Amino acid sequence: MWILHAPRLLLYIGFREPNHKNKFGDQPFITYLYARHRITRAMINFKLDPKAGIPFYRQIIDQIRFGIASGNLKVGEQLPTVRSLAVELKVSLNTVAKAYQELGMKDFLETQQGTGTFISKSELHISEKERNAKLVGICKEFSTIAFSYGFSAQDLIHQLQKLNQNEQK
Repeated sequence: MWILHAPRLLLYIGFREPNHKNKFGDQPFITYLYARHRITRAMINFKLDPKAGIPFYRQIIDQIRFGIASGNLKVGEQLPTVRSLAVELKVSLNTVAKAYQELGMKDFLETQQGTGTFISKSELHISEKERNAKLVGICKEFSTIAFSYGFSAQDLIHQLQKLNQNEQK
């Protein structure tokens, strides 16, 4: 008798009793025992920026990676289906599938046929260089918008400090 444990599935393989007469005889039999599991939806709000100059699939990958690194996405959390995320973001199915496939090849996601796509790795460390590059990109985008409305760098700094004080309360 063997018992195979796989995510969300327990597989029992054994042999019938030798004097048990039925159509199977001494042939091995397999019993599938589906373990009950709780599926939780991933807590991430995907946002794509068409002005960023970064392909949409890359933006999806980055958001999932940063979600894992920050702890917002945990092992076992279910991501939206390819179809539902594509509809939500108004992009092609292939765009979302490519992002999921690339993350799957790096073992960050696990896709189970008929069940969904799940976070499979939580230990993701983003280098300080990559974090800084992301912050510079955010600041450039943010400042470009603010400057176009006539705000100065001092106005931005003052407002960010106010927001920070309000968050600490």
